[in-house]
Amino acid sequence: MPIVYACIAPHGDELIPKIAGRSGRLAAESRRGMRQLASEMKEAKPDTIVIATPHNLRLMKNIGVVIAENSSGKVGGSGGQISLRARCDVKLAREILAAAEKAGLPVVGANYGTFSGELSNMAMDWGTLIPLWFFLKSGGLKSRIVIVTPSRDIPLEQNVRFGMMVGQVAEDSEKRVAFVASADQAHAHDAKGPFGFSPKSRLYDRAVVKAIEGGRLPDILKLDPEMVEEAKPDSLWQMAMLVGVLEVVRMQGALYSYQVPTYFGMLCAGYSRSR
Repeated sequence: MPIVYACIAPHGDELIPKIAGRSGRLAAESRRGMRQLASEMKEAKPDTIVIATPHNLRLMKNIGVVIAENSSGKVGGSGGQISLRARCDVKLAREILAAAEKAGLPVVGANYGTFSGELSNMAMDWGTLIPLWFFLKSGGLKSRIVIVTPSRDIPLEQNVRFGMMVGQVAEDSEKRVAFVASADQAHAHDAKGPFGFSPKSRLYDRAVVKAIEGGRLPDILKLDPEMVEEAKPDSLWQMAMLVGVLEVVRMQGALYSYQVPTYFGMLCAGYSRSR
């Protein structure tokens, strides 16, 4: 079966009122965008969702593929929490891992706890949990998941090639597969934020929006590395994987929302199979 859907989804706490508190009002536009993505994901009916997150395994000079049987976690604090547990598609994860290894990419398979069973359970980070909250919890899907983690320590092109492996393995499988680039954009929009202010944040986000709206997502691969460093995004590497998926599968993209509710940009874009 083919890749049936793909998207770029943010993962800020502000998206979920239960944990956002008063700051949740600021992200209303992004929340509407996430609901649009969730609606399209539900319509696509994926058996498995492959989600690329920047906040799970941080492996030096290696891309990570989670091969645990389960993943669970929680997000929030004393004001409110959400939790989620999902079954992992170990077979598809191992096929992606094997394809990436065969292609000579720097990739590592990672489990946690036990080799198999209930205690084979990788911690679910917020970059994974928050998008899946919309897709699995709110959307009611029963999809299994595969968690993958990009690397910033290797050439960007290797993350693209890994995305191509995901696309090729999915195309050859008998499952309906969706790909999610969990990605918040530039993080230096506000001098009071943890990363301070840089005018490069606006330039970075504008370039990403332009690439999506123009149907030229590969343009993000040409962004000036110094600008990227100053803008402080956590999106480029997951979106590079999506570029790889789109090299294999022809899909049409649409931007549903972009805003800067606090110190970082949030963007929702959906990709559907070209007819």
